[in-house]
Amino acid sequence: MSLKIDQDHSRFKAIVRGKIRENLRRYVSQGELMGKQGKEVVSIPIPHIDIPRFRFQDKEMGGVGQGEGDPGAPLSQPGQEGEGEGRKAGQGEGDHVLEVDVTLDELADILGEELELPNIDTRGKATIVDKKDRYVGIRNVGPNSLRHFKRTYKTALKRQIALGSYDGKRPVIVPTRDDLRFRSWRTDQEPVANAVLIYMMDVSGSMGDEQKEIVRIESFWIDAWLRRQYEGIETRFIIHDAVAREVDRDTFFRTRESGGTMISSAYKICAQMIEDEYPPSEWNIYPFHFSDGDNWSVDDTLLCVELLKDRILPASNMFCYGQVESPYGSGQFIKDLREHFGDEEALVTSEIRDRDAIIGSIREFLGKGK
Repeated sequence: MSLKIDQDHSRFKAIVRGKIRENLRRYVSQGELMGKQGKEVVSIPIPHIDIPRFRFQDKEMGGVGQGEGDPGAPLSQPGQEGEGEGRKAGQGEGDHVLEVDVTLDELADILGEELELPNIDTRGKATIVDKKDRYVGIRNVGPNSLRHFKRTYKTALKRQIALGSYDGKRPVIVPTRDDLRFRSWRTDQEPVANAVLIYMMDVSGSMGDEQKEIVRIESFWIDAWLRRQYEGIETRFIIHDAVAREVDRDTFFRTRESGGTMISSAYKICAQMIEDEYPPSEWNIYPFHFSDGDNWSVDDTLLCVELLKDRILPASNMFCYGQVESPYGSGQFIKDLREHFGDEEALVTSEIRDRDAIIGSIREFLGKGK
């Protein structure tokens, strides 16, 4: 029975996984998973999974739905109908929507399979250390929770046989304090592959709520994939208009300011952050910048190019620039980056016209496996 249940459960999970893949583009573009995220799982509405129900065979006779009758004839006897208003119903069949909990790791795997994302070739080891306890032997002292029953019993048996107190007809073994044996352990410290995500976003007046929502959705899926690739992830957030500053996640997605835009202000903070805290020999570094393409001047754009060439790109696995289309943005900055960097593999650009373009943008950013 247990094996049958396990088989049914595995089959159900396969069906759910298929439904998620089938509707993945809608989940991403609409952002409906964002408000359903828990600590370790995401609750996903899965439409159109048939609910089990009884079905009558064609040749069955008698019972509801059998025999003569006209379409629309009531099933109950005359005078038995209820009088409440709840008796009225619509004509269409209702949609059966089932919510299932999927871990973020499973969601990342589905994303990777659907977009055919390669696993990332990590570099270096992190300063974050993973500690694991391993049982390596037996010792004479320890807590009762680690008492080794078989070794204690064996030691007590040997002692009683050696002393001649063992009675084969009445084999009672009573361990003494000296007979007790305990498992011993060793704590191993292993450095793990580690990454830092540095998100930068233009929060000037031309970046509206819809543009920020697109950034929020895309960053959620980028986080999910990269957290599947690395044991340790740190995330930093930088916002800028004419001046940049580091903020927390909530402020990053909720701040809206006005004024000009100087992208170099964010790149300066990013470069300094990497140099002070994240040596490339130990960290996998992923800066992401989202903007509508406006910048204050040509001189500031040239300064951005200089910062990227000299300080940011040499330290990064890759630098990703996503340009979110806005009715108020010029869209010039992505053209300038493509002009100055050409086929530079460490710099990836993506144009995000609307929510439907998020999937393609994620593929462009993560499709190289760096």
